[in-house]
Amino acid sequence: MKNFKLVAAVAIAAACLASCSKGARVSGVVDGDANDSIEVRLLDVNVYKPIDTVSTNASGAFSFTVPVEKGKPEFVYLFRHGNHLASLLLQHGDKVSVDADTLGRYSVSGSAESEKLVEVERAESEFENKFQSTVAKLSDQDPSSPEAEATRRDLAKQYIAYYRDRVIYVMKNSKSLTTIPVLYQTVGDTPLFGQVTDAIHFRNAYDSLMTVYPESRYVKALGAEADKRQAEMGFYAKAQSAPVLGFPDIPLPGIDGKPVALSSLKDKMILVYFWSTEKAAQSMLNLELLKPLYEKYHDKGLEIYAVSLDTDKTSWATVVRNQGLEWINVCDGLGWASPSVTTYNVGEIPFAFLIKDGDIVANTGIKDEKTLERYLSANL
Repeated sequence: MKNFKLVAAVAIAAACLASCSKGARVSGVVDGDANDSIEVRLLDVNVYKPIDTVSTNASGAFSFTVPVEKGKPEFVYLFRHGNHLASLLLQHGDKVSVDADTLGRYSVSGSAESEKLVEVERAESEFENKFQSTVAKLSDQDPSSPEAEATRRDLAKQYIAYYRDRVIYVMKNSKSLTTIPVLYQTVGDTPLFGQVTDAIHFRNAYDSLMTVYPESRYVKALGAEADKRQAEMGFYAKAQSAPVLGFPDIPLPGIDGKPVALSSLKDKMILVYFWSTEKAAQSMLNLELLKPLYEKYHDKGLEIYAVSLDTDKTSWATVVRNQGLEWINVCDGLGWASPSVTTYNVGEIPFAFLIKDGDIVANTGIKDEKTLERYLSANL
């Protein structure tokens, strides 16, 4: 009888220990990394938070436990000497094995979600490498040459194909948290899901994930983003259907992908400027003409609404940031197919006109610096 009670007590204690454990066990080997240290970081919605440092033994092996509550999976990342080593998406009770090397190659087993995350990151890396290689190729070509035009078309095709592929991934994996990093991917500095209508993908992903992980902080943050994007989509729809004021409205996405309507600007004088980074002379106009004018007259009521007719939004965003263009910069990535071109009958660029107190008051050639300067000086 005593033996029976002892066995029962041990069994109950073991069951209690198993049910009360709040962790995921990770073990692995880093090939060629003996007696070193690995930093474990937790993704706290949008920032990495170091939670542990573990050591490898003489064979490069390591192991550790991450606190993970039921129904609240965690994104965990391993770093070696500040460099990314592996990415994990851990659930309560997972026992994960990681095989890595010091060159950034790794594989994961024992966790279906982590294995999906590996594939997501691999697809992103392959696309980025190909895309940036094509961008580098373009930078070596004459912007006005047929070769450069073909390369720009190739960039657009790559971008569109990858975007469509990621949309399919999000739809097919609607119950997987790996859809969240996909939705927040960027191409250079440009959000992959940066169009106004992408709010639909954020909302659908949130609704699906809430049925599986209602307590996840990542899902809650996704819900807040979905709410914000839906509000922006509503604003865009209203702007599209709003009656014409003293000028036709053009709501276009800015650097961050959020729509900025021309009608939303309340400045006394607005210079609407159509241009493209593909023309080096137009980029120089930013520095030689527009920046001095903006610095001189912005505090007096001047704003610039610069519409780029680029199809390569990454290249456009890079030029805007590198040149420090502080005015309103927008681009829908459609080039000469942009509805804004038809709206304002743009035949060639650079093209500009002035809006004063809500009405178009002057069409002006942007190259005519003296006329533009005189007008601003007399009216501001």
